Amino acid sequence: MKKILLSLAIICLAATASFAQRFAYVDSEYILKHIPDYASAQKQLAALSDQWQKQVDTRFQEIDRLYKSYQADQVLMTADMKKRREAEIVEKEKAAKDFQRQIFGPDGDLSKKSNDLIKPIQDRVAKAVQAVAESENLDMVFDKNSEVMMLYANPRYDKSAAVITRLGLKPGVLAK
Repeated sequence: MKKILLSLAIICLAATASFAQRFAYVDSEYILKHIPDYASAQKQLAALSDQWQKQVDTRFQEIDRLYKSYQADQVLMTADMKKRREAEIVEKEKAAKDFQRQIFGPDGDLSKKSNDLIKPIQDRVAKAVQAVAESENLDMVFDKNSEVMMLYANPRYDKSAAVITRLGLKPGVLAK
């Protein structure tokens, strides 16, 4: 009888353990701060953004200058001259807005450059997270910085340092 009860208890424990899921989380922001390539990509993107913003600003300053000149000369112009100058200003403003959209729009040059620079880094991190999850038999890994709200996380489930190590980097040494 004791052997039967002991066997049933072991079977129940094994069944319960097989249904238990193992969770962990990572802090992607913390991980990315440790990757020198990411810091470099961020600097490149910031420099490009500043450069392109100056070009956009220059175009709008030119439009502003044209408009002020038009206002000053307006009293001396014929109706035909006014129409031509107004059309010129409107055309330049449209071109400047199109240029701004081409650079900073959702599918713009800055977004494409960001994908070119950041996507490979994100792919490396995703592969490292998957490797850590598989090596530690984790069923799910959450990102502390994603839309999933995490009201509490026990630090023992934080696998960010393991991911950084898997990437061949040292946890605690931030990229510059």
